[in-house]
Amino acid sequence: MTRAARNGSGDILVAEELTRSFPVGGQRVAAVRRASLRVARSQLVAILGRSGSGKSTLLGLCGGLDRPDSGRVAVEGRDLRKLTDGQRESFLQRTVGWVFENPMLVPLLTAEENVALAMRIAGVGEVEASRVTEMALEAVGLEHRARRRADQLSRGERQRVALARALVKAPTLVLADEPTAQLDSGTAREILSLLRDAARSNVAVLFTTHDQSEAAEADRVLVMDDGVLREPQ
Repeated sequence: MTRAARNGSGDILVAEELTRSFPVGGQRVAAVRRASLRVARSQLVAILGRSGSGKSTLLGLCGGLDRPDSGRVAVEGRDLRKLTDGQRESFLQRTVGWVFENPMLVPLLTAEENVALAMRIAGVGEVEASRVTEMALEAVGLEHRARRRADQLSRGERQRVALARALVKAPTLVLADEPTAQLDSGTAREILSLLRDAARSNVAVLFTTHDQSEAAEADRVLVMDDGVLREPQ
């Protein structure tokens, strides 16, 4: 489900000294304070922190959805600061796969239509989009529900569709923001297992969580508190 491995190994995501602040009550409040991290190919990394700690803001910076006030983000060696608008659009469509707490599916579209939509937006033809969509749904164990509308799926099934939608683009980096927050413990473990499977297939995976037991499933854990990212004590 991922693009062919390039020669060698190393860091897919490199973030250095990232800072991001927002105006609040006439002053600027820092949501991310000089955060640095690296995620290597085939690695599953967790950012552990409570709600409001800045971890979602950091994920947005790492994936190019937002721009830092200062600092640098590079994905596969490409400095996101230097991308043109067209290059950034292509980067968002093809290089990064996103999974959010809310799957944000189109309710009246089927599971396969929701996944294929990501491919069509990226400019992939209908036949090829259909082929890889089938593979993506099979990878998350949802091929038997492919023709069910999103509003007919369980919460856990919708999150599986969201993950298939992220993987169908063959990204090298998957970013998942609290992907298990609204799920029961059993379903949450299944989603984490699928994220680990994605990492094993030559993808770098970074996810956020507020649950220590879920973070413990990762290859590496970082802790975020009041915008500061650190190694756990």
